[in-house]
Amino acid sequence: MPYLNLKLSSAAEQHVCHAIASALTELTVSLLGKKRTLTAVVLETVAPHQWYIGAAALKAPSLYSFYLNIKVTEGTNTKDQKAEFIARVHAAMTSILGPIAPESYIVIDEVHGDAWGYQGQTQESRYIQGKAL
Repeated sequence: MPYLNLKLSSAAEQHVCHAIASALTELTVSLLGKKRTLTAVVLETVAPHQWYIGAAALKAPSLYSFYLNIKVTEGTNTKDQKAEFIARVHAAMTSILGPIAPESYIVIDEVHGDAWGYQGQTQESRYIQGKAL
C-alpha cells in the first residue's frame, strides 16, 4: 500500500502525467514488491516561478525539477531495493521529461505499521491477522 506524491515544477500534459503515473506504479510493483491495486500516485504541479533551487526560481520552463515522496510500511524493503528504486525513478523521470534539474529529490518514508493503513485497518493488524491464519 504505497502512497506516492509527486510534485512537478511545471504543468504537464495528460499523456505525460499518465506516463509518469504508469512508470512510478510499475517501478513500485517490480522493485519494491508492492501490490499494483493498492499503489496510489498523486501528481501535483507547482509553477516554475514558485519552485526555488538555491534561493533562485527555476529559470528554464523546459527544465523540470521534481520531488517524489513515497510512503511504505517500515521494514518491508531492503537498502538495495530502495537504492535501485531511487536510481530507476530518476532515470524514468529523465526519459519521460527530458533534462531535469539535478536538484530533483526522491524520499522514501518508512511508516510504522501501526501508524497507517487502509479500509480502516492498520498494516500491523493486517500482519497479525495473516500470522493467525
